[in-house]
Order: sequence, then structure tokens, then C-alpha cells
Amino acid sequence: MTSLFHRKNKDKAAESTSAPTQQEKVKWSKRPANTAFKQQRLKAWQPILTPKAVLPTLFLIGIIFAPIGAVIVWGSGKVTSITLDYTECDAQAPTDGSFATMPSGSYSYDLSSSSPVSKSDIPVPQWSFSNDSSRGVGEQTQCQINFQVPYDLGPGVFLYYRLTNYYQNHRRYVQSLDASQLKGDHRSLSDINSGDCKPVTSENGKPYYPCGLVANSFFNDTFPQVVLLNPSNGAQNETYNFTEQGIAWHGIRKNYVNTPGYASPSDVLPPPNWALRYPNGYTDETGFPALRDDEHFQNWMQIAALPTFRKLWARNDHDVMSTGTYRVVANMNYPVKQFSGTKSIVISTVSWIGGKQPFLGWAYIAAAILCVVLAIAGLIRHLVKPRKLGDMSLLSWNQ
Repeated sequence: MTSLFHRKNKDKAAESTSAPTQQEKVKWSKRPANTAFKQQRLKAWQPILTPKAVLPTLFLIGIIFAPIGAVIVWGSGKVTSITLDYTECDAQAPTDGSFATMPSGSYSYDLSSSSPVSKSDIPVPQWSFSNDSSRGVGEQTQCQINFQVPYDLGPGVFLYYRLTNYYQNHRRYVQSLDASQLKGDHRSLSDINSGDCKPVTSENGKPYYPCGLVANSFFNDTFPQVVLLNPSNGAQNETYNFTEQGIAWHGIRKNYVNTPGYASPSDVLPPPNWALRYPNGYTDETGFPALRDDEHFQNWMQIAALPTFRKLWARNDHDVMSTGTYRVVANMNYPVKQFSGTKSIVISTVSWIGGKQPFLGWAYIAAAILCVVLAIAGLIRHLVKPRKLGDMSLLSWNQ
């Protein structure tokens, strides 16, 4: 009996070591299926690049791109932009109430292509700095800048703030927020501590609202007014009325709430860098921050792709900004020197193409010039020393 069982085991071993069948080979093979697509047998067509086909194409691209680029450059040229860098105002401007001219690198005028004046005719802006502890919270350190509007602007005048060397697009920075908390969902202490808001999550057993690096670094300089000094009609100084409504995209408002998912304002803490705005934290008197109505905050939460960017602060869509000398006040609260950045005020108009950015137009023009130059060079080469091409009738698909 023992030998009989041993014999059966030998038979099984012999069967297991036998060569695989054809069906098994197909089953375990890594070869792609025998289809026209996977075996690359689909019909294909590849154009033959002859001078008669290439040269007209290059000329055509140049003819199309050149006017497109010219129109874009023309549209961008209609924009006027005034940039005032006030980063060093606290260190370089007078502090005795007088005004001094700004350094040449601290301001710029990008005039319209149809400007009736030249840059050399525009007076140099002047600035003054003051630090008065008797003023309200966030208004104690002020930079006042007098600048010239060389000709009437608008209607449609926009006030931006501009930051440089600020990498909002850093991966850790971009991810440091809690979208559910911003939408009003209740997020417990453990939810915040284990979420994406690190390192700005909580303190003393209370979560921050809103949490994260993006909210904590919210830009807090303010620009309360822009005033026309000594109007030509002899009247008193006139305030050019900007509005801070309608400065954010309409679609992003739904991502925020005025009343988050917490029972009381004291259940959460403001971010550390919001101490100037909420020195005693959130209370029943202050309530929660109305993020759904705070369009400055919504603009800030829209991450900039490049380290130099500007964000809209206010706008005036109805009134002309008349020529004359204006004074703008900047309440300086936001630190930029620690990362070697700068902060500026930008007053600008817009055109149908947007702001003053002619790069796209010049890119189209450069591409058009390149195509035309290559076409001319190819045409000369073809006329001077033509290359005999093969007979297309001998190609396989023509047989």
C-alpha cells in the first residue's frame, strides 16, 4: 500500500513538471492583445514636409500672429498705472510732518500710449511718516504719499497692493488651511490638530479660526482714503471715493460663512498675527470675523502663482480721477523686510485686455517675426539651391 501511494505522488510530480499548454501560454503571456490598436496596425497619415507645404504655412502663421499681437499691445498700451513703493517709508521719510521726495526706485509711472505728457514732466512723489499712539488700532504708523495724476483717469480706477518676493505658491503654505472650517462646519480641536493647518492649529486647548498659514499671514495694511489736494476750482480737498465692495470674484463667496460651526466666539482663537485686530481674542462684542463679507480676506486666500503679485483693494467704476496732486495714506502694519520683500500701492486703469501687461502681445509678435524670417530664409534657400525630392509615386501607398 505504501508503494502504491508513493507511485501516485510520483505521477502527480511528473504531471506538474510537464510543459504548459498553448492555452496556458496565452493566458500568462505579457504580450499585448492582437488588435489593430495595441499592435499599432491602425492606418496613419504623415504629411511630407515639402517647401510648397512648409513655406506658405510659416508665412500664414506670421500673417495671423502679427495683427493679434499688435492688437494686444495696443490694448495694453491704453492702460495707465502708478506704482508707489512705501516699504522704506518708516526708515527714509521725514517724521516731523514735512514731506521729502521719494527715491527714484520707489515709484514708477506707466503711462498710456496716448499720454499728453511725458514722464519727465511729472513731479516726483513725496512722502512723510508718522507714528502716533493716540490713533486707533492699526492706524498708529502711517505713511502719507503725495503723487501727481498727470491726466484724467477712468472712469474705472482700481487700487491694488503689490508684494514682491512673497512665495504664496509654496506647497506647505498652499495646503495650510481647512476648507471645511471656512465653510462653517464644526471642526473639533483634534480635527484641526490632525488636519492640514499645521503649524497654525491651536493654542491652550482652543483651535484657531481661521486656522492655517494662509489665514495667519493675511495682509493687514490699510488705505483709508485718497484725497485730491487743492483742486483747480479752488474748493476744499476732495476725497476720491473708492469702494471695497465688488473686489473679489463672485463665485468664491460661497466658500466662507459669517457664523462658523462653534457655539460661542470664545470657543476659538484668532490666528496669532491677528492680535492687532483682536487684541483680546474673540468676544461676544466682537463676534466671529465676517469672512463671507470680507472680500479682502477672500482675495488673500486666492493663492498667487508668482512671487510678485498684486491684489485688488478697492475700485471706483463711475468717477473720473481728475488730474492733480493726490495724497494717499497707508497704515503700515504688515512686515515685509524680514523676507526681503517690498510692498507698494498701485493705482491703475484697465482696458478690454486687462491690466498693463504687454508680454503676451509681444510674444505673438516675436513668434510672427520668427515664422516670417524662417519662411524667407527657406524660400531663398529653395530658390538658390533647390533640393530634388523623391518621386511620390514610388511610395508604398501609391503603388
